[in-house]
Amino acid sequence: MEIKYTLQTNNTIYQDALRIRKEVFVKEQGVSETIEIDDKEDKCLHFVLYNDDQKAVATARLFPVNTQQVILQRMAVLKTFRGQHLGQTLLKQMLETASKQHYQEMILHAQLTAKAFYQKLGFTAYGEIFEEAGIKHISMKKSLSL
Repeated sequence: MEIKYTLQTNNTIYQDALRIRKEVFVKEQGVSETIEIDDKEDKCLHFVLYNDDQKAVATARLFPVNTQQVILQRMAVLKTFRGQHLGQTLLKQMLETASKQHYQEMILHAQLTAKAFYQKLGFTAYGEIFEEAGIKHISMKKSLSL
């Protein structure tokens, strides 16, 4: 298993991330591709988890809100690879990377069905439930430290 990340949008890592996101969000969940692929793509750090066969199976991105806060977005694991703790492995690496880059807090908008997943990794929910791309979400946050 290997995790790679990039700031570039013209390489294989980014293309692999997009392929996973389109499969999960656009095909599975019915999110419009115009919402899924946004104007923040070139400002994000895109992460992809590759399995032992070098197949891209999970992805997420980090968008810097400011010098202290980063937002986790577009977390997705291909359907046939869920339940293998790959999302957890990817997120732990992302937390470590954000912490090493001196961010103090990670925030995210969790789909309600994923709230427990993030809570297990130390995120706390705050605010009211809201809709994003037609799906119910809750804001969550976690303090970062090395």
